[in-house]
Amino acid sequence: MHADIEKILLSETQIAARITELACELNNLYKGEAVCIVGVLKGSTMFMMDLIRKLDMPVKFDFMIASSYGERTISAGCVNIYLDVRMDVTNEHVLLVEDIIDTGNTLSCLKEYFISKQAKSFNIITLLDKPERRVKPIKADYVGFKIPDQFVVGYGLDYAEKYRNLPYIGILKDSVWQDN
Repeated sequence: MHADIEKILLSETQIAARITELACELNNLYKGEAVCIVGVLKGSTMFMMDLIRKLDMPVKFDFMIASSYGERTISAGCVNIYLDVRMDVTNEHVLLVEDIIDTGNTLSCLKEYFISKQAKSFNIITLLDKPERRVKPIKADYVGFKIPDQFVVGYGLDYAEKYRNLPYIGILKDSVWQDN
């Protein structure tokens, strides 16, 4: 375990098993129809790639960068889209992949955005859900794990661009981030 981690919240094994379960649910939902998968960079990358490898349907994927946090640990409330998808999602099944839903600010904006692009269907899948922090009334259609209101890193999630490469999700020690 990394020295900055207070404790491991979700092990590599737990994450892999849950991704397999989520992939089965998505395979049943889409029943072989093509899906456009959009990952919200950077945090969703590991989750998205592991998930895609378990799907049994034609998949196109792209990425976007959208955030209400920037370099901060508290949401600013307004969402900025720094990189948009390049594929046309009109009349396509769209699955938005997120690493964590916290305040809901980013996903509320992105849901409206993709609905305005006239997607055939739109679903949200998130690895982590932190409902205690929600300020916008949005829910993911598929959730890997509900977690407590603690600062987590690993498996794609970061603090100041660090810890993304940890194979597990851990609780970051308060002393690492609270004074910054």
